[in-house]
Amino acid sequence: MFKFDLTQQFQNILKLVPQPRKKSGFKVALVCIAVALILTLDHYLGDYRFILTLLHSMELKELNAIFSTLMLDHTDAQLHQLLYWAASIILFYFVSPILLVVFILKERLTEYGFAMHFSWDSYKPYLIMLIIMVPVIAYFSGTQSFLANYPFYTVERAEQLYPNFVIWQFFYLLQFIALEFLFRGFLLHGTKAKFGFYAIFVMMIPYCMIHFGKPLAETIGAIVAGIVLGIMSLKTRSIWPGVMLHYGVAIMMDLLVLYRKGIIL
Repeated sequence: MFKFDLTQQFQNILKLVPQPRKKSGFKVALVCIAVALILTLDHYLGDYRFILTLLHSMELKELNAIFSTLMLDHTDAQLHQLLYWAASIILFYFVSPILLVVFILKERLTEYGFAMHFSWDSYKPYLIMLIIMVPVIAYFSGTQSFLANYPFYTVERAEQLYPNFVIWQFFYLLQFIALEFLFRGFLLHGTKAKFGFYAIFVMMIPYCMIHFGKPLAETIGAIVAGIVLGIMSLKTRSIWPGVMLHYGVAIMMDLLVLYRKGIIL
C-alpha cells in the first residue's frame, strides 16, 4: 500500500539545500536591501501616473506632453500603459539584480537559478501541476473578480487579437521571466546559504505582498505558489520550469476569460 510520510518528505527536501553558514551575512543583507529597493522603485516608477505627476511637478512640459499622449490620448494607450509597466518590471526585477550578481557579488548567474536543464525529470512535476491547475483555472475564470481583472489587456468584441494582444502576451511572458528571477532566483538563491530551506519563506512574504489588490483567491494562492515554486527552484536550481508553469497558468486564465466573455470561440 502507498504510504506518504510527510516528515520524511520534508527531510528529503532539507537535504537539497546547503546548511546555513555564518559568513554569509553581507551577501544576505545586500540581497534583502536590494530586493526592498527594487520593489519600492518599481512600485512608484512603474506607475505611469506617478511619472506624469513627476514630470508635471518638474515643469518638463515637452516630455510631459509626449508621455501624456502615449499613455492617455493615443489610440493604443492601453497597450502603451501595459508595455511601460512590463518594461519597468523587466528593468527592476531582471536587469538590476543581474548587474548586482555580476558586478558586485561577482558570481555566476547559474548560481541564481539561471541555468537551463532540459531533462524530463526537471519539467515533469511542473507539467503535472499545470494539468492539475486546469480545472481550478476553469472555475475561477468564470468568477466576477477574475472576469473583471483579466486579461490585463482588455480586448474589445470587434477587436482582433493580433497585433496588440499578441504583442502584450510576449511582454507578459518577459515580465514573468523577470518575476521568477527576482523571487525564485536572486532572493531565494541569494539567501539560501544563510537560511537554508527556510529561505523559501523569506521569499514567499514579499511575493505574496505584490499580489495585494488582485482577487483574494489569487493572493492567497500566491502563498502556496511561492512555497511550491520555491521548493522546485531549490530542487532543480533553475527558474525556467517555474517560468513555464507561471506563464502557462496566466495564458490559460487569459484565454478562458476571453472565451467566457465571448471574445474568442
